Amino acid sequence: MSLSARIVRPLKMSSSENECKTMMKQFFTAIAFVFACMPLFAAATEKPNLIFVLSDDIAQGDLGAYGQKLIQTPNLDRLCNEGTRYLSAYTGTSVCAPARSSFFTGLHMGHCPTRANREIQPEGQRPLPADTVTIAKILKTAGYKTATMGKWGMGMFDTSGSPFNNGVDHFFGYNCQRHAHSYFPNYLYNDDQRFEIPENQGGKKKVYAQELIQQDVLKWVDANSSNPFFLFYAITLPHGRFEIDDQGMYKDKPWTETEKNYAAMVTRIDSDMGELVELLKAKGIDKNTLIVFSGDNGSSFNPNTAIGKRFNQTMDGKLRGFKRGMYEGALRQAAFAWWPGTVPAGRVTDEPWAFWDLLPTFAELGQAEIPQNFQPDGYSLVNFLEGGPAPQRDYFYWELHENRPGPIQAIRWGDWKAVRPAPGADIELYDLANDLGETTDLAQSHPELVSKAVATMNEARTPHPDWPDPATAAAPQNKSQKK
Repeated sequence: MSLSARIVRPLKMSSSENECKTMMKQFFTAIAFVFACMPLFAAATEKPNLIFVLSDDIAQGDLGAYGQKLIQTPNLDRLCNEGTRYLSAYTGTSVCAPARSSFFTGLHMGHCPTRANREIQPEGQRPLPADTVTIAKILKTAGYKTATMGKWGMGMFDTSGSPFNNGVDHFFGYNCQRHAHSYFPNYLYNDDQRFEIPENQGGKKKVYAQELIQQDVLKWVDANSSNPFFLFYAITLPHGRFEIDDQGMYKDKPWTETEKNYAAMVTRIDSDMGELVELLKAKGIDKNTLIVFSGDNGSSFNPNTAIGKRFNQTMDGKLRGFKRGMYEGALRQAAFAWWPGTVPAGRVTDEPWAFWDLLPTFAELGQAEIPQNFQPDGYSLVNFLEGGPAPQRDYFYWELHENRPGPIQAIRWGDWKAVRPAPGADIELYDLANDLGETTDLAQSHPELVSKAVATMNEARTPHPDWPDPATAAAPQNKSQKK
């Protein structure tokens, strides 16, 4: 038989050879599965970038998403629509330094070391105490790069409150709140060194501080886009003094110069936020970045003033009160969260949360350990951010110790809200479910709830000689304590 005519049969394999072949097939299948799933595993363990944007004095009524008709905020409105907008996002309290201290320390005003604006001369504010636990310190232990740009207000560089004693790697902007009143300053700070602006010497208004701060934010984010980072962007706008380098679309409006400037400042925040988000997208990190945006103390204008009426910050009286008060118009903030693919788009929720919740939230997201000897007042919002319910708690508590109006306090539990509007004043009681504008004091008809409010206020606060009990404090002397 010729070779070509032979029938070639396959070799018969032994049972052990068959088992080996099966095992090899299973092995390579498993390897292929692992490689296919690696992006999913990486996504599950990758630490997100965390950005908290705190806009100084912006109110709910300033944003189109909340109903503003005259001031244009297309980027902020879009981010609200692409994320979750909050109707009951509460500040730490209704002025600057204690509000940001509440965020940074995770403590409400019953425990926060700073419960008022307290000025130090020639520059700076009352510093955070030594060894204060802060969100920046916590995140640094988990490998985060950290920065604050804008306004600090928690201690000068030679004090325990320096940003560099509290976990911040890089700082650019104003350390002192009084200095931040000028939008065309002679200098800012780059880390702890003065950054001179000679173009503004002699009262000239050539270089707008927010432009320098925004450019530093973009530069830092760009440089740190390959690392997990935490950015506290403490924007000084639209706080007074109301100055802007370009009135833009408002230049020819039949308004006062202050009104034109204010509107342009809000729109400047909007455009700067748009730039920041575009950078995140360009670097390919937008889907791994959480932005939480908020104002710090609600409406800054008395609604009865001309500018208050012009921009309708109270939204037709929907919220009562403004800065330095304890009513909802001072405590509720314009706020949203944005994180594509994680924070639900188009969600609007009235479930409450507060600044002191952000420390445990960021710590959980950053896989960082909170020190065992420290108990924050806040609760993690991670499940809430992802579309679940807000965490349950016994109460929200606020107090404030400005020279105007003196020690005051408020507490909310469920839909009930109690306010002590002046030192030693009687408690007012409101049902927020049926009276969001706090127009009808129900204290006389619910004495048992007033007693509960007083008892809970006493439970919520730690006595401190610098922060007298609002229930027994005397009215202060008439001194200015502006920020």
